Amino acid sequence: MSQDILINWSPQETRVAVVEQGAVQEVHLERTLERGLVGNIYLGKVSRVLPGMQSAFIDIGLDRAAFLHVADLMPNIAAKHAAPRERPLTPSANEVDPAAAGVPVNAGAKLLAPNPVLPIERQIFEGQALMVQVLKDPIGTKGARLTAQISIAGRLLVFLPQDNHIGVSQKIPPAQREALRQRLVRLTATADGSPAGGFILRTNAEDATDEELVDDTAYLRKTWLRIKEAATRQPPATLLHEDLNLMQRVLRDLVGADTQSIRIDSREQHGLLVGFAAEFMPDTVGKLQHYSGERPIFDLFSIDEDIARALSRRVDLKSGGYLVIDQTEALTTVDVNTGGFVGARNFDDTVFRTNLEAAQAIARQLRLRNLGGIVIVDFIDMVRDDHREAVLTEFRKQLARDRVKTMTGGFSQLGLVEMTRKRTRESLAHMLSESCEACSGRGAVKTARSVCYDILREILREARAFNPREFRVVGSPKVIELFLDEERAHLAGLSDFIGKPISLQSESSMTQEQYDIVLL
Repeated sequence: MSQDILINWSPQETRVAVVEQGAVQEVHLERTLERGLVGNIYLGKVSRVLPGMQSAFIDIGLDRAAFLHVADLMPNIAAKHAAPRERPLTPSANEVDPAAAGVPVNAGAKLLAPNPVLPIERQIFEGQALMVQVLKDPIGTKGARLTAQISIAGRLLVFLPQDNHIGVSQKIPPAQREALRQRLVRLTATADGSPAGGFILRTNAEDATDEELVDDTAYLRKTWLRIKEAATRQPPATLLHEDLNLMQRVLRDLVGADTQSIRIDSREQHGLLVGFAAEFMPDTVGKLQHYSGERPIFDLFSIDEDIARALSRRVDLKSGGYLVIDQTEALTTVDVNTGGFVGARNFDDTVFRTNLEAAQAIARQLRLRNLGGIVIVDFIDMVRDDHREAVLTEFRKQLARDRVKTMTGGFSQLGLVEMTRKRTRESLAHMLSESCEACSGRGAVKTARSVCYDILREILREARAFNPREFRVVGSPKVIELFLDEERAHLAGLSDFIGKPISLQSESSMTQEQYDIVLL
């Protein structure tokens, strides 16, 4: 499917939109003061080891300590990929005999046991300097997720300097993978034929020449030498290597054979991007265009309007149905409704067509909003099994176009579809908005009457603890107005009960739930 990439650049922010068939599918943002950390390599310092969680907190110089799990330490990564070790048939005193456990064992067979995983407290210690790489940006109250397996992405290859594994992208057809792997083994071997680091062939390197692969290999190894040299000079909690900026990552990760054009509205940045592309990705130079139109570049496909709609809970469908999307810290829920769509034949057909359209819209919204983690989709209940299967097939087909890894289950007994989408960065809503000061993200505030009764109870507590001359209530105009009207009798009754006057003061800057009780 053909795509166009639009880049809107300003000194404070870079915005990228991926457009397919005239509709925005993805939006990427990078702000100068809030650049993402994924891919950055740090010399960290172990600040705390947690044996109970088999994890550690690592200080990499950020406000919050980053998180490292035992599975992301190099010895355990190597053990996971290594062949299972042989175990003798005669069990030790601490092992269970397979035959006694009811497991049939053939004569002369060898038992294969998983390689042991060393506990984290036997691998690292507090105060230790450790080279780590960011897997996931800090999200909400959670710190960055780290790995000790360093990987450096190039144009055609991903370099694994601590490993000797040679792999090929899973998106390349299986029939071609082994031939490409053997070719990569030959090109990346050292003079004596031994491997010097591992490499993974990226999808866009399927048709690369030997010369291009050798050049990318040399660039990645040179980068790794520079990182190692910096690690010997710099103190802990230091940045050793920063990933490419958003525009450069667009050329590296988003541009493919289907990309028709890459338009950028800054002449200066267009020149820099052309220079970068000419050195590392010469095939993309011809697709780069400087946009000099009078209209803002994002107005070409109404991208700003799509971004504004992506911050709303409700998404209207062309048929008249609509989606309701709610994002929480634990998961995201999507509810499908028929709305004003009444169909042309019968109810089953109406539900089926609405669900088919919703399957396409949901896949697009997940990409556009960059929603990750667990997603629960509540399609409208369908009676016919063939309708359910068709909707699920269409949903999986649309999700297959997503460059981010997704996993989808079938319909549950309650008629829900559960899926996961890999989360690597903040969602669009978290990047562009924050919790409401009035409701603290709840989406609702107490009624003015509820706040009035809270104030009355607070005055009664204060009167039992203190003996002021007068109580003064400072609150929002709506709350004060209610005290002067419908709640006047209750306020006067409390004043008589405590034997103290209660005065009122309206403060327009206060939200409905805010108030102060001043003792005079």
